[in-house]
Amino acid sequence: MKRFTLLFGLMVALAMVFSACAPAATPTAAPATSAPVATSVPTTAPTATSAAASASIPTAASSDMNLILATTTSTQDSGLLDVLVPLFEQQTGYTVKTVAVGTGAALQMGQQGNADVLLVHAPSSEVTYMAGGYGKDRFLVMHNDFIIIGPSSDPAKIKGDTDAVDAFKKIAAAGATFISRGDQSGTNTKELALWKSAGIDPAGTKPSWYVSTGQGMGATLTIASQKAGYTLSDRATYLAYQANIQLDILVQKDNSLLNVYHVITVNPDKWPKVNYTGALAFANWIVSPAIQDVIGKFGVDKYGQQLFVPDAGKTDADLGL
Repeated sequence: MKRFTLLFGLMVALAMVFSACAPAATPTAAPATSAPVATSVPTTAPTATSAAASASIPTAASSDMNLILATTTSTQDSGLLDVLVPLFEQQTGYTVKTVAVGTGAALQMGQQGNADVLLVHAPSSEVTYMAGGYGKDRFLVMHNDFIIIGPSSDPAKIKGDTDAVDAFKKIAAAGATFISRGDQSGTNTKELALWKSAGIDPAGTKPSWYVSTGQGMGATLTIASQKAGYTLSDRATYLAYQANIQLDILVQKDNSLLNVYHVITVNPDKWPKVNYTGALAFANWIVSPAIQDVIGKFGVDKYGQQLFVPDAGKTDADLGL
C-alpha cells in the first residue's frame, strides 16, 4: 500500500513539473518564425552584381539599376546593340533604355541631362561637347567607314573613284538624285563636311536633286533605293540592309570616309541626377578586352567581314583624327 501511495505521489509530482514547463515552450517558437527569414531576403538582389564584380566592372546599386543610353541609329540598325545591350545587362545587373537617334540628337540629350551615357560618331561635334563641360569621360571604342552608294546605272559615273569629294562634285554636276539624312547625325555631319570640301551647299540652296529625309540610316537607305538615288552610309548598316535594297557600293576606302565611335559619360557636375556610376560602368565595359573582341567579331559570320574594328587603347591621333 505504501508502495502504491509513493508511486502515485511521484506521478502527480511529474505531472505538475510538465505543466509548469509548458508555458515556457510558447515563447521559444516565436523567434523561429519570420524574423530571420525577412533579414535574408535582400541577399538575392546583389546576385547579378557579384558575378560582374569579379570582372572589375562597376555594377548597379540596388537604388539605381536603370541606365539611359543615347546612341546613333547605325549601331541600332546594324544589329550591334542587339548583341551588346543584353550582354551588358546580363553581366552587370543594369537595365538599359536605348534611345537610337542621330548623333546630334544624342549629344543634345546629354547636354540637357536626359541621358546617362552616349555612344556617338561625330568627333568634331564631340570635341565641342566635351569643351562645353557636358561630358565627363570620352573613350575611343571602334571604327568602320562610310561608303557612297547608288544605283547600278550610276548616272554620275562615280564608280571606282577613290576621292569622295570628287565623287560629290560629279553627283552635283550631273544633277543626280542624292538622298541626305538631314538629321544632324554623325553621318549627316560627315556628308555636309564633304559637300563643304567640294565647295557646294545643297542643304542651303536646296536644288531639286537633293532630298532630305530627316530620318535614320535604315529609312534613308530604303528611300534612296526607291528613288534610285545616291547616299552616304556607314558600311555596317548598308550590309545589314543590302539584301532589301537595290544600291551598290560605288566609292569607298578614302581616308576622309573614316567613321569613328566614342563612348561619353554625361557630366554629373552639370547634371547631379544622372546615373554616372552606371554610365562609367558601361564605358569601361565596352572598352574592356572581352567586349572589344565581341565587337571585332560581330557580323563576320553573316557578312564575311568585320562591321566594326575595335579601337580601345588607341588615341584619336592613331586614327588620323
